[in-house]
Amino acid sequence: MSFQDITFQGRVLRPRHAAVQPDFASETVLVSDPWDYVDLWLKRNHKEDARAFWEQAREFANAADILPVTSAPLPAYYCFLNATKALLNVRGVHSSSQHGVTGTSTKGMHSLDAEKIGFLSSGVLAGLCIALGESTTAATYSLKDALYNLPYIHRAYCLTFTSRPELFFPIRNTRFVRKPRSREAWFCAELEARYNTKHTLGKLPTGWEEDSGAPTKGTIRLKKRFRWDGRRPNTAGNQRRLRQYHQRVRVDICYIFGPSRLWYVKRAKIGASWLSRSPLTLTFAIMHRLSELSRYDPLALRRHSERHHNWLLSEFVRVAPRQFIDEVASEITGSDFMLPGIRR
Repeated sequence: MSFQDITFQGRVLRPRHAAVQPDFASETVLVSDPWDYVDLWLKRNHKEDARAFWEQAREFANAADILPVTSAPLPAYYCFLNATKALLNVRGVHSSSQHGVTGTSTKGMHSLDAEKIGFLSSGVLAGLCIALGESTTAATYSLKDALYNLPYIHRAYCLTFTSRPELFFPIRNTRFVRKPRSREAWFCAELEARYNTKHTLGKLPTGWEEDSGAPTKGTIRLKKRFRWDGRRPNTAGNQRRLRQYHQRVRVDICYIFGPSRLWYVKRAKIGASWLSRSPLTLTFAIMHRLSELSRYDPLALRRHSERHHNWLLSEFVRVAPRQFIDEVASEITGSDFMLPGIRR
C-alpha cells in the first residue's frame, strides 16, 4: 500500500518519549539533564507541590551519583519515588502514601531468580500504572525476568545470560503516515538492516506486520489505523485520536535516552519471562528491591555483586536513574529531551 508521511507544524510526525499526553507541537529540548527545565515548567504551570517533590528527587539523585553500587540504590529509589509523586501530582492521579511495591528473597538462594518484586494494587507504583494506562492488578515477578524486559540494559542482560533470546529489535525512521487522498493513517518504521530477516519479521508483536509494498525493505507497521484530517490537524478531535493511537503504539515500542533517537520494538510474547509491563514501572520496582537489600540486607547485595550477574546489576544501578528521570520528565512536560550534540 502506498503512503506518505504526515507532517505537523512543518515536521514529519514521529513518536514521542511521553507515552501519554505528548506535546507533538513542542521542539526537542537539548539539555545535559532535564532537572532545571522541568522545574521551570512546573513553576510556569503553578505546580508548587510537584516542584517540591521534583526538587527532593533531584537531591536524592545527586546523592546516588557519588555512592558505590552497593549503596546507591537507596537514594536512587527515593529519587524515583519523589519524581513519580511529582508526575502523579501534575496528572491529578491520587494514590495512597504507600510505595505500592514489595520485595522478598528465597531463603538460602543468591540468584536473581530468587529475588521477587511484587506490584500491589494500591500505592505510588499503582498510581504510576494508572498514569501510564497500565494494569494495576497485583502481580509478582522475579528480578531476573524484570531486568530482562528493560531495553536500556538489554545488551548487558543478553551477554550475561546468553541462553535468553533478544526481546528488543532496533527500528529507525519511525513515523506516522497516511494513505494518499485519504484520512486513513497508521504508524510504520524500518527494522535495522541486520534485523531485516524472516526470523525477526516472524517475531513482531501482536497486531504488527511487514509492509511488503513499502519502497524500503524491512518496513513494518501497526495494522490498527486511525483517522487523520490533514486539512485540520489542530482540531481537538484530530489531536485526541492521534494521542490515543500514539499511546497504543507506545505499548510496543520504547526508547533509550541519549544523544540520538534510539527506538526499539518489543517482540511478541515469548514464555513467562516476557512481561506486560512498561520499562518505567519495572525500573521503579527493581530499584525498590535493590534499595531494600541495600538497607536491610547489605550482605545479600554484596553476594550478588560477587556473582556473574554483577556487571548487569552495576549497569542497571548506574544507567536506570538517567533513563527513569528522562521518561518521567517527558511524561510531565510532554516534551522530548536529548543530550546536546558536540560539533567537531
